[in-house]
Amino acid sequence: MHPTPERIREFVLAAHGDLARVQAMLAETPELLNRAHEWKPGDTETAIQAAAHVGNREIALYLLARGAPLEISTAAMLGEVETVREMLQREPALAQHKSAHGIPLLPHAALSSQPGMLELVFSHGALEGSGMALSLAVGRGDTAVARWLLEHARPDLGWKNFQGKTVMDMALEAGHDEMVALLRAFGGRS
Repeated sequence: MHPTPERIREFVLAAHGDLARVQAMLAETPELLNRAHEWKPGDTETAIQAAAHVGNREIALYLLARGAPLEISTAAMLGEVETVREMLQREPALAQHKSAHGIPLLPHAALSSQPGMLELVFSHGALEGSGMALSLAVGRGDTAVARWLLEHARPDLGWKNFQGKTVMDMALEAGHDEMVALLRAFGGRS
């Protein structure tokens, strides 16, 4: 059975955060597993990529257990340091890997909540996307990752997320005093 483009789109959207829907759809149509939805020319996304770029570990692990491929961006998000290290040693160019929507490796590493993962990919040349990575860390209230990024990656504190918010806007709205203080210490302004 060949799933329709609409069905593929629905599955990829569900993979951003609705495990029950992903499970039901995959049970009904196993062919959806590795199918990509094309959002616009040159911008495709599979379900595993959707789960990875929003940091949805549960859905990513479910899809991997069913045979979805493990890309370096997913391994980084999952915090699989040794797997990422091996991938980078085998193929150093993977440090420049971009997943769905052109999202670079560094933001995926930030979703691992492991400064060691950031250090690993950064030391191998994954330098792009530090503003997005910091935005993800701030959005999750992850001060350890935010601190690492501020100390090593020099992210643009004026970078805005898809909602048009800076990291300081996000930290203030969340009432995360420790994060606000950290951002201010590195030049963030409200």
